[in-house]
Amino acid sequence: MTGRIAILGWGSLLWDLDDLAPKVAGDWALRAGPRLAMEFSRISPKRRMSLVVCLDPDEGTPCATHVIRSCRTALGAAVSDLAARERAPLHRIGWAEASGRGEGRMPEVVAAVGTWCAAEGWDGAVWTDLEPNFRATTGEAFTVAAGLAYLRSLEGESLAEAQRYIRRAPWTTRTRLRRALSADPWWRGLRPPRS
Repeated sequence: MTGRIAILGWGSLLWDLDDLAPKVAGDWALRAGPRLAMEFSRISPKRRMSLVVCLDPDEGTPCATHVIRSCRTALGAAVSDLAARERAPLHRIGWAEASGRGEGRMPEVVAAVGTWCAAEGWDGAVWTDLEPNFRATTGEAFTVAAGLAYLRSLEGESLAEAQRYIRRAPWTTRTRLRRALSADPWWRGLRPPRS
C-alpha cells in the first residue's frame, strides 16, 4: 500500500521521536487518533525495568491516541521506521489500512485502526504493538495493587526512570494505575528525578 500514513503514539514516542524524527512531517495532533485500551503493564529493560504504557485489552482503559504523519508513502517503510525507533522486531509493529487489511497481535485493534483510517482520510497507520509482560517478568498478574507494589520495589535509577516516564506520558493516558498514582501519598511525595 502507498499513500498517506499515520503513526499512532501514546507514550515516550511523543517526547522522544529519536531516529524517527527525520521521518515524520509536522507536529503531533493530540487526541486525534482512535481510543485504544492501554495500561502501564509492561516492564521495559530499555527504561531500566520501569513500567511503561502499552496496549492491554485485558487490563487497559480506553485512552486517546495521538497522530503524526509519516514522511513515507509505503506502509512497509513506515513499519520499518517505527521498528527501528522502538528497537523492536517488525512483527511488534501493528499496521492497518483503510481498506480493512492489517496485522497486529489484537484483531480488534487492527479493525478499530482501519475503521479510523477510513473515517479520517488516512490510507494506513502504524503503531507500537509490544505486549504487556508484567506477569511474565514478575510471575504475578497485573493489577493496580501489583503495579503500585512493583513501583515501590524500585530504587535509584529504575525508580527515577519510572517517575520520568509516567509523569511525562500524555495527561490523556488516564489508566487505572495512573489514577491510583495521582492519589497515592508515596508517589506524590517522591522528589522529581533529575532530567
